[in-house]
Amino acid sequence: MRPNEKFEQNGRNGEHIITNGFCMPSLIMKKRDGGKLSRHEIEYFIRHVVKGNVQDGQLGAMLMAMFIRGLDDAETASLTRAMTHSGDVLKWPKEWKGSIVDKHSTGGVGDKVSLVLAPALAACGVKVPMVSGRGLGHTGGTLDKLESIPGFNVSLSHDDMLKVLEDVGCCIVGQTSNLVPADKILYATRDVTSTTECIGLITSSIISKKVAESLDSLVLDVKFGQGAFSDTEEMARQLATRMVKAGNRSGVKTEALLTDMNSPLGYMIGNALEVAESIDCLHGKGPKDLTELVKQLGGRLLASANKAPSLEKAFSMIDKTLHDGTAIAKFADMMKAQGVNADVADKLCAKDADVFEILPKSEHTTELKAKTSGYVHGIDAMKCAVVSGKLGAGRTKAGEAISPDVGLTLSVQIGDKIEEGSTWVTVHHNGELPIVLFEKISGAIDIKPDIKQTTGKVLGVITENISEQ
Repeated sequence: MRPNEKFEQNGRNGEHIITNGFCMPSLIMKKRDGGKLSRHEIEYFIRHVVKGNVQDGQLGAMLMAMFIRGLDDAETASLTRAMTHSGDVLKWPKEWKGSIVDKHSTGGVGDKVSLVLAPALAACGVKVPMVSGRGLGHTGGTLDKLESIPGFNVSLSHDDMLKVLEDVGCCIVGQTSNLVPADKILYATRDVTSTTECIGLITSSIISKKVAESLDSLVLDVKFGQGAFSDTEEMARQLATRMVKAGNRSGVKTEALLTDMNSPLGYMIGNALEVAESIDCLHGKGPKDLTELVKQLGGRLLASANKAPSLEKAFSMIDKTLHDGTAIAKFADMMKAQGVNADVADKLCAKDADVFEILPKSEHTTELKAKTSGYVHGIDAMKCAVVSGKLGAGRTKAGEAISPDVGLTLSVQIGDKIEEGSTWVTVHHNGELPIVLFEKISGAIDIKPDIKQTTGKVLGVITENISEQ
């Protein structure tokens, strides 16, 4: 039975759309009972979700069936493909073929990698059309951080992106309204039906948006620990493996790093604060853990794009841009191309500049002192994130305003020696610091008398065929 136009339009009013022998209740039943959905069945499902022909109850039921029964590699690849082509797919000049790269992070505390990585990669001659998001939770996202820079515009059309990439080599923008529209619909329903943790749905959500960027190479930063979505390394490894498979099967050379997020990345947590630390890193003065992660992610992308003869050479190429002025110059050019006044961009990027003459600055700062001497064994990333969020650096619902000027500045990292009475964290806040937040952040540091051995943030690499510890 083939539907007429009226039947298609009335699908959300309770009628069962039947196309190519499929109808939504039968597909829900098949998945509910443990069946595997074919490529054509998944394409049917996504097509009618975007058309608005699937009832809210049906969408929730299908997502719950997928959550409970899971999605295998073939189903995940089909869902990724269908979501990718549910809207616009970005197009680039033929002469850029092989040089379009990007990265994705599963999110963490103090994760400002994108702000450093994109200009460093552009300085090495590749194109980086980075489509990023806003934070929903305790910390701001990449776009929130960039918008703490006066005038920075994250809303670019495809033509605008093309121009910036031609002139600068990198841009960092928000998702356009018709880039993977299926993901917006599915994600909103996943959020209210407790189906967000399904690995197949997470994989297709992330990878479809990256494939829609028409990338040649992609590297994933999959974090685990107290401040990450994945609590354990095992969970992160499973997610990374699924995403690497889905990316490669979608025609994008994909690999992943497993990184530790039990403690914050770098020293600064908050929107304007993380911009300031990113600028330090672009001047070659960044924290060791942040700099190393930028080198690891960027180097793997350069090697994948055949821009370096070896991984070691690729790592050194990224490092060189952070010390010879080319990466910070690209950051300044990107800011100017995305709406920042040229004088403001140049002043922010000047060597030894006081960036807080331009970036938002909180009304007050409160220093917390160490209660004992010893070595730092832990800084609880989640407690840091919660305090930062309660100060106003994050949001609890989409569209909520954030405070760009608040957050935390750590004075120490894991393994550092600290003396009793010395400052270990500075809280940037507006108004009085609530006692409950003071108590929470006070309990975030773990100091012991013996030295803590550190291993760095990168704890594993996952490619299509190999997993390295």
